[in-house]
Parts: sequence; structure tokens; C-alpha cells
Amino acid sequence: MTVKLVNFETKTENPHYEGVYDIAPAEVQKLMANVKLIDVRQPDEYTGELGHVPGSELVVLNTLPDHLENLPKDQTVVFICKSGGRSAQATAFAKMNGLTHVYNMQGGMMLWNHLQLPVER
Repeated sequence: MTVKLVNFETKTENPHYEGVYDIAPAEVQKLMANVKLIDVRQPDEYTGELGHVPGSELVVLNTLPDHLENLPKDQTVVFICKSGGRSAQATAFAKMNGLTHVYNMQGGMMLWNHLQLPVER
């Protein structure tokens, strides 16, 4: 099994969570074939007005502890939410629980939409 890990050029330290890195939505879009995208919003937000990143999987933030074992340890995981707060929390939680290649998508779906990147609803 080959480990597909992505090294992001745009990664910056998250101002609120130590050890959490934010990455730019445009780079997420460019490399999305090589990463696992996890959206941690509520189901109505996932299908709502902002839509979601094509190919992302919905795992509501408060259910993340139940889904941790399903997250790939041999692949880069990018967490997504509305504005980047909940996904930063999810990234911090995943890191505390031993996942190392986890990132937060900066600005969430608000920035993704602002940049007019493709969405599904």
C-alpha cells in the first residue's frame, strides 16, 4: 500500500490551535484527488446554500470521535466547515488522537464560494 501524503505550499499555522495548519482552498482544489476531504458541518449546511466540496464526506463535528478509526492514516486529510473554526477544532482533535497528516481548510466554504471554486449542493 502506497502512502499518499501531500505537502501543501500554502500551509500556515492556525492562530487558535497549536500544531494545526491551515491551507488555502485553491490548493485544496488543485490537490483534492490526493486527499480525503471531511466536512464537519451539520447535514443542512452540507446541502445548504454554500454547498460542499465535490467528493467531500460529511462527518458532523460532534460525531467525529465515533468516526476517528475510519479516517485514513496513510492519506492526507483536510477538514472543512463554514468558515474554518469547527474544522480547525476537528483538525486539533484528530492530531490529539494520533493522526499526523491532517489539515484545516482556511476560510471554509465561505472562502471556497468566494473564490468561485466548484460546489455540490
